[in-house]
Amino acid sequence: MDSEEFFRYADQHTTPEPPLLARLNRETHVQTLMPRMLSGHAQGRLLSMLSHMVRPRRVLELGTFTGYAALCLAEGLADDGELHTIEFNPELESRIRRYVAEAGLTGQLHLHIGAAAEIVPRLRETWDLVFIDADKINNDTYYELVLPQVRTGGFLLIDNVLWGGKVVESYPIKSSDKDTYAVRAFNDKVHADPRVENVFLPLRDGLLLVRKL
Repeated sequence: MDSEEFFRYADQHTTPEPPLLARLNRETHVQTLMPRMLSGHAQGRLLSMLSHMVRPRRVLELGTFTGYAALCLAEGLADDGELHTIEFNPELESRIRRYVAEAGLTGQLHLHIGAAAEIVPRLRETWDLVFIDADKINNDTYYELVLPQVRTGGFLLIDNVLWGGKVVESYPIKSSDKDTYAVRAFNDKVHADPRVENVFLPLRDGLLLVRKL
């Protein structure tokens, strides 16, 4: 079975995405230049499942894009839970807010537009669950920024840790390929970090699941 058949079979045996998310998924692919940044069906259902398992009161997402992953994570929020999501690109704001409103989450899902490194220190919260899906070259910066704010036993999820498979290629990384170098170095760092335990999930483009000790 080739990889495409594998993922197609997995999708066929994963609970379908809700209609609102299916519409957002389609709209993202039709109307944005980089639709591959969307978490998508299988990963979205995993994010929802993990959120339901944790039942978080406070969730932080770095890198909203069109809002798909944020809506998935919000599905498992505790009754008094809130989700803060940070997006750098202001052109995406209206679409995100429209879907948040349609999902009935305006009071629980808070969108911040700007640089995560500037916004996170202003959010004086203790996080139960953090999803990092922003610019990969700054994964380490974001990790060190949010880890002190995550409660003991809380979770971090970091997306795109396979980076198109480049991190497992045996030949030396070109000095110009700074993203691949950064992702590989970050993966190695987390794996050796005594503050956490981690599981590397080869789902989609790789998802690193981390628990703070």
